[in-house]
Amino acid sequence: MNLELVSALALFAFVSSATPGPNNLMLMSSGANFGFKQTLPHLFGVSLGFAIMLILVGLGVSQLFDLLPISYTILQVLCIGYLFYLAFKIATNTSPIGEAQVNNKPFSFTQAALFQWVNPKAWSMALSAISLYAPSKTLLSVLLVALIFGLINLPCVSLWILLGQKLQRVLAKPIRLRIFNVFMALLLVLSVLFSMF
Repeated sequence: MNLELVSALALFAFVSSATPGPNNLMLMSSGANFGFKQTLPHLFGVSLGFAIMLILVGLGVSQLFDLLPISYTILQVLCIGYLFYLAFKIATNTSPIGEAQVNNKPFSFTQAALFQWVNPKAWSMALSAISLYAPSKTLLSVLLVALIFGLINLPCVSLWILLGQKLQRVLAKPIRLRIFNVFMALLLVLSVLFSMF
């Protein structure tokens, strides 16, 4: 991969990682509700989970969609359903910030890594990155795309947690937290619809 292609990939990784989408909105919501430290497993699950997804997509998962086009439609329906469920969970979270959370807790590393497989924006990013920057789909080119994405993605998505954490003071009043959570749930739904269409 030449320097121009690496630069273009880095820019693509930055823009797609830094812009709002299900991962970033959920990380910001988690940062606001649980703080930075408790959201770290979620953060690492997003970055590593997406890098693994990129590798698997590059090494053949995307060919399944060519063989069975209906599988992509089924995946889209599952993605929408699961993200609407998560939006509902965010919107109905009424636990005050700083209080022990029994039923509501941040995503674990595994949950965040697996979430990539039902995240429409992650699918769009992975399919685009592989087709544009590793069209040969050799192991080396796919690994390089995953590495560059991973290095750029982690700091970008970390900023969303910090943004959420900075909002904790503003959200200390239950009514503000409730409004914030409903707003984040609506943004999550909109991000799903925009990435699907």
